[in-house]
Amino acid sequence: MKRRKLGRTGLEVSELSLGGLFVSSVGGDFAQGRQATLRALELGVNYIDTAPTYADSEEVLGKFLEGVPAPLVLSTKLGGRPKPFEPQSKDHLRRSLEESLRLLRRDRVDILMVHEPERPGQYEWWTRMTPYEGPVLEVLAEFKREGLIRFTGIGGTTVYHLADLARTGIFDVVLTAFNYSLLWREAGEGVIPVAQAQGMGIVVGSPLQQGALARRCDEEVRRGARWLSPQRQAQLLDLYTLLDEWDMGLPEMGLRFVLSNPAVSCTLMGARSVAEVEANVAAVERGPLPQELLAKLDQLAARVPFRPCEEPAVLPFGREYRGPGGVR
Repeated sequence: MKRRKLGRTGLEVSELSLGGLFVSSVGGDFAQGRQATLRALELGVNYIDTAPTYADSEEVLGKFLEGVPAPLVLSTKLGGRPKPFEPQSKDHLRRSLEESLRLLRRDRVDILMVHEPERPGQYEWWTRMTPYEGPVLEVLAEFKREGLIRFTGIGGTTVYHLADLARTGIFDVVLTAFNYSLLWREAGEGVIPVAQAQGMGIVVGSPLQQGALARRCDEEVRRGARWLSPQRQAQLLDLYTLLDEWDMGLPEMGLRFVLSNPAVSCTLMGARSVAEVEANVAAVERGPLPQELLAKLDQLAARVPFRPCEEPAVLPFGREYRGPGGVR
């Protein structure tokens, strides 16, 4: 698999990398997950992203990766432990990393990210925001000096606040999720150009919108739903037509689209099965999408440039939607 530079870190990471959100024993098959993860490594994946709040992903990955000889670039995040987690406490910040290292069975991680640094009410990371100040910055510097981490990053979903943090030049890597894909492009106008100008590594999470762009839902889209705006409905149906015209599967088009942007260092996939991993790797190895197709996708995305107000962040295809927090 091809590799790209992770910004100014100098690290080289696989174009298609492994997201740890679904690598856990919660609701999953441990043996199947291990096989999928190890198969991904065999096929050239060398970057893995996880977090304390991804169920028991760190612990599971620690078990999967023990004894694996291949050199890996491992990224995790601060937050979520101990509970209740106090982001203004240096002790809590240090205990968060110490527990991550224990679970991952590592002496250090390559990248430690501030998790969701931009979401009010999630974690109050900052004592002051212009300029950014807070114990987390002091502790990250200490971790670097102690050799517990190599680089720092920010990971979240709100593109303009992430862009503001990127402008500071403090962080080495940015992970932006749910906002750069076939139909959702906010990060392409917001954080990605800023991060590129700063020489940061750029990781795109949820390139398939956590399932909304992983499979076609033609009949469900045609029927419509309360949360599905007429504009998004028409856009999705036209996307399906484009798939037919180019004889391409939805996951392939989605992954290849993200990696058609040379500013992107890598994009993350889940590892639910060996077959899924092999299909995703094969898709990515076909290279960037043709310019003609990219132009058509740009036109299609421009029809709904921002998320409609009633649209959930994760489109609830195949589930009953009863408003925020009410998906079944």
